[in-house]
Amino acid sequence: MAEEVPSFDFVDLFAGLGGFHVALQGLGGRGVFAAEWEPTLNELYAKNFPTATVWSDINKLDSPELIGERVPDHQVLTAGFPCQPFSKAGEQLGFGHTLQGQLFFKVLDILREKRPQRFILENVPNILRHKKGETLRTMIGELEALGYAVDWHKLSPHQFGDPQIRERAYFVGSLDGLDDFEWPKPTHRTTSIKTVLSDQVIPTRVIPEQTLRAIDMWDDFLRRSGEIKLPSFPIWSMEFGADYPFGSEGTPPAIWTERGPRGLDAFRGSYGESLEGLSREEQSSLLPSYARRDGDYLFPKWKQAFIRQNRQFFWSNRSWIVDWMNEWRPWELPQSLRKFEWNVQGGRRRIDDYVLQVRASGIRVKRTNTAPSLVAMTHTQVPILGKNIVGVRRYMTPHECAALQSLHGVTLPESDLAAYKALGNAVNARVVKAIAQSLVAGLAVRSAAVEQVEAA
Repeated sequence: MAEEVPSFDFVDLFAGLGGFHVALQGLGGRGVFAAEWEPTLNELYAKNFPTATVWSDINKLDSPELIGERVPDHQVLTAGFPCQPFSKAGEQLGFGHTLQGQLFFKVLDILREKRPQRFILENVPNILRHKKGETLRTMIGELEALGYAVDWHKLSPHQFGDPQIRERAYFVGSLDGLDDFEWPKPTHRTTSIKTVLSDQVIPTRVIPEQTLRAIDMWDDFLRRSGEIKLPSFPIWSMEFGADYPFGSEGTPPAIWTERGPRGLDAFRGSYGESLEGLSREEQSSLLPSYARRDGDYLFPKWKQAFIRQNRQFFWSNRSWIVDWMNEWRPWELPQSLRKFEWNVQGGRRRIDDYVLQVRASGIRVKRTNTAPSLVAMTHTQVPILGKNIVGVRRYMTPHECAALQSLHGVTLPESDLAAYKALGNAVNARVVKAIAQSLVAGLAVRSAAVEQVEAA
């Protein structure tokens, strides 16, 4: 006899594409309410998940009476509250963020008023150490003050079969304790991005010409490097041939302030360009952007280390790097394309064998066992597949990226760029389902009275 599937109601806050909904629906749950402020995603959610009443701005649930009236009773609350205030990529304002940082407290308001038996929350892992742990202590304290037993854990989709390294912090809570709850154990040691790719795709989004040129440029760099060990640190080609001061002897902004542009006359900027006799503006144009910001009178140690390592690498390999520079003229490209991160130590030195991602920190090259983590900040960071993987260089499609989040079958925004952004914000349904399986196992089946009303 098949085991009876528990039946429970849940709400989905900051719902996005509905990753929590997909996960809990797969465990017998019924979504009864969702909140999503972005209009396109709000409309899509209503189409994808018609059992849920879809609310817009959660800030408009601004009183206990309104929460009681608008939010149905439920057994499980889920929320992937905005991560930007806690992300290492942002200013890390946390709860001090005037809008997004306060949304955790809206979750608390609903928990306080509706008293669901369980909850699952998700955010970036940096939230665990944000403000030296103060943010975590605040969260746990507030949740426990409502009577919930709380635990947290970090998990990533690649541990459960989806080929994407995307570690997130998950929080679970229960009004009747967590003694019977167990965090899921990883099921996969290896994955392959090929499991989510289609070989029938006709590329519709063109890779910019500058990006293609940069990919060819760095492929040639790999070919010319021969058998030498490639750096594990990011390659900053702007430091090739440069000798401007960057350490205890001062920095360009400090020297401009103290001595004016003549203080840099004896030095060379990026690619060995002389700074002698130039105005401050002209000198600035020949320096990397990270070396000329006003107020940067002392570079952090990590930046000093990268500058030093890149200059040493250049002088050790000058014989072939100069020819490479003269042929490709990297100074004509945007700075992000002049940086290179080789995360394939020991692999064949052909860039088209791998997965690429254009980031502010450079063109990052990764093995095909996982895709780069999807991000919502910019569409330019969508993974690019080398032509030796799928026959042509192309971006991963929105549907392939949806598979990275275990959101197969969910209708996506019509605009590719909007779809990429939404997927970058989405929660991975497979990971949530693995967590929720143990968490909801102890929930009582909805009462017979409720079932009778629904049947009627």
